[in-house]
Amino acid sequence: MLTFFGAGTAVAADPTPAEVRASVREMRKDTLDELYKLEPSARKAVRGSAGYAVFSQTGVQFLLVGGAGGRGVVRDNLNGKDTFMKMAAGGVGLGLGVKDTRLVFVFKKRDALKKFVEEGWQFGGEATAVAKAGESGGEAGEREAAPGIAVYQLAKGGLIAQATVQGTRYWKDEELN
Repeated sequence: MLTFFGAGTAVAADPTPAEVRASVREMRKDTLDELYKLEPSARKAVRGSAGYAVFSQTGVQFLLVGGAGGRGVVRDNLNGKDTFMKMAAGGVGLGLGVKDTRLVFVFKKRDALKKFVEEGWQFGGEATAVAKAGESGGEAGEREAAPGIAVYQLAKGGLIAQATVQGTRYWKDEELN
């Protein structure tokens, strides 16, 4: 199932690394624009942070198993460097549906940013109810993902209800860096 999601964001067949980087950067811009409309205080949090990451994630939950995958980019606000990353998740729990979300991580401290880029692991439970069709159903809200890291989740589309224990891994995309 995770192989299905490994490609991340949808782009043309056999895109070049430059095309994929451009697509991920465009997703970042669009996601931040939407976040700032839904949660205006997020702009100050992002600008004043050590750095931030924006990921596009598509997930499927079918009865007791689920998975997700996607791509994103981490921006170091100190040196302006972008690090492109991938993500994959798998979990067990009760649920049914598909969801397309965008995640914005805000690293309040430099060590949290460096640890995320270098180690990139996160593990935790999740309970989700997302319903979106067309332009309705958007959501955004900050929550503490780990010490020194806030995360905003924006529902882009899909319909899912789940309560799972899910492991998520983030790692550097060697093809794009």
